[in-house]
Amino acid sequence: TFFDKVRNLFKQETFEIEAYNPDEHGPLSVFKGVEGYEEIDRYWVNEPYAFVVILFNPEINDYLYYLVEPELSDFETTFLTEIKDRLRNALLVENIENKDDKEAVLDEKIRIIIKDYAIDVTPLMLEKISYYIKRDFVRYGKIDPLMNDDYIEDISGNGHNIPLFLYHRIYHNIATNIAFTEDELDSFIIRLAQKCGKHISLAEPMVDASMPDGSRVQMTLSTTITTHGSTFTIRKFSEVPITPIDLIDWGTFSSEQMAYLWLCIENNKSLIYAGGTASGKTSSLNAVSLFVPEKAKVVTLEDTREIKLPHTNWIPGVTRDSFTADERGAVDMYDLLRAALRQRPEYLIVGEVRGKEALTLFQAMSTGHTTFSTMHADSVPSAIHRLENPPISVPRNMIQALDIMTIQAQTYVSGKRARKNLKIVEIVDIDPNTRNLRTNDIFVWDSARDTFQRTGESQCIYEIQRRRGWNAAQINEELHYREKILDYMVNNDIRDFKEISEIIKSYQATPEKLLQKIGLK
Repeated sequence: TFFDKVRNLFKQETFEIEAYNPDEHGPLSVFKGVEGYEEIDRYWVNEPYAFVVILFNPEINDYLYYLVEPELSDFETTFLTEIKDRLRNALLVENIENKDDKEAVLDEKIRIIIKDYAIDVTPLMLEKISYYIKRDFVRYGKIDPLMNDDYIEDISGNGHNIPLFLYHRIYHNIATNIAFTEDELDSFIIRLAQKCGKHISLAEPMVDASMPDGSRVQMTLSTTITTHGSTFTIRKFSEVPITPIDLIDWGTFSSEQMAYLWLCIENNKSLIYAGGTASGKTSSLNAVSLFVPEKAKVVTLEDTREIKLPHTNWIPGVTRDSFTADERGAVDMYDLLRAALRQRPEYLIVGEVRGKEALTLFQAMSTGHTTFSTMHADSVPSAIHRLENPPISVPRNMIQALDIMTIQAQTYVSGKRARKNLKIVEIVDIDPNTRNLRTNDIFVWDSARDTFQRTGESQCIYEIQRRRGWNAAQINEELHYREKILDYMVNNDIRDFKEISEIIKSYQATPEKLLQKIGLK
């Protein structure tokens, strides 16, 4: 009636909802338990909205990653759908780049739309609706809390109506309570591709992309090539880079090995990390890149941005897909590498070698550039075999330009999965009689005792000693002090990327001063 409309208008004029306060209005998210499962861990991933409960069922020896988000009543669900529909029209004319600005605009629009309904909206209800709208419009939708969980390395969506699976740093492969319906999953995949600046359709149902936060994603659409429906696999990018101190603390390397790599990298020795999938090759490559001298010119080349350095004299290069069907506009690793060699880099870091660019990389090594890279191989012979044969085809004479190869693997220690550096090997030379490459194992991991053994005399260390004009005592002292500095950072729980970088830079600039400061002299 006319009087109802007038009453509603007056109600709109005086409309103002107080700010949500958990102490006053109660929690947004509540966990009610799951039958047969007991809680063994709990932590926030987006306080105060979403938290995770790790559950365990002893009967079937099963872990469950249970995500708890604000629960909506039937009325709140209907109201949320209504607001979402109206928001889509209201936002068509908005053009905002910044994510924080987008969230502020959403908050403002939600309040304007709620005024039109003239219903009693509590602070708790407004906060829930605001959370879901921001989650679905600006962030990553259903998987947004998972993207905020630093314990997660991989997220796997294996089809519709199938729980998402995760690779968790503590609980490893674990199922979640999150699943998509068929329509939900298809629309999520299309939207995720758009977020990454890519196109996915039934004509081109498979896409590899980089997400806005740097994570890598592989997606397929519909049931045409994956019979359980659309799929996605996200390899999460850590905002906080992994450092040499993390690798020592996790037992992937020993401080003695890391001191050896530090001295070799600083003295322009080339290095390749070889290992299987998810063995931590790129993480290790990123970590040891901190040892590159501060002012040295560094050029990095990658398919997706993963390497993060504190160096200012650094050009990060990334490959690009073509814009057209005839492959025009594509910039591959080979193109980037050719351009990089004209940029006069002192250190050249290539994300992964897998094709013709490897020949150019080894030519760069042969002409005196220091290069670091990764490749898929589970041993030194298999790595050399891959390098010598198509599609890489590097001549054996050129392979001896490589100084060090480290082999990494994901293995088991005391029944738990762990990433380990199995061995550090130096490429010595070519045997004049057999024409085989001669290699020298410097460090080997003893799996029975979970220790790293020094097994050979290092040719690289001898060459550094000769070039620097040091005697044996001086080179051993240099390695000793570097090992002690690394141990000092591990023992004093120095984990901050910038702080570690500063300590390494200080040692490179004024070693005596740093050693005195931390009490080693």
